[in-house]
Amino acid sequence: MSSFSNGIYSFFIPGKLPGLNEYTRANRTHRQKGAKLKDETDQYVAYCAMNKLGGIQISNPVHIKYIWVEHDKKRDLDNIAFAKKFIQDALVKIGVLENDGWKNITGFEDHFEVNKDKPGVLLEIVEVEA
Repeated sequence: MSSFSNGIYSFFIPGKLPGLNEYTRANRTHRQKGAKLKDETDQYVAYCAMNKLGGIQISNPVHIKYIWVEHDKKRDLDNIAFAKKFIQDALVKIGVLENDGWKNITGFEDHFEVNKDKPGVLLEIVEVEA
């Protein structure tokens, strides 16, 4: 699912992304295991974004809305939302965003839902006036 209109871009990343607990556990096992987890997640998110957004490049600052859809309520909300780091890094790597600093991302909001049949994260990226 993706759509674009008037500086608003949305797309869905299917599946459960690693949270802070998974990332921390991987790093404690071996630092390269943590790096591999981040790299694999970045690549998956980049693939999903390129597939849905194509070659879109956003130069204006943005506000990002995340709708986290979980299979159940087992993971803590802050653990789930940690994956935004992977998402934002991937969007920078593929050129959708110029950077993920204060000048480029003015803020974000998190919403949480449960759908056992379709977990993932829906992003809505909204361009804002500089």
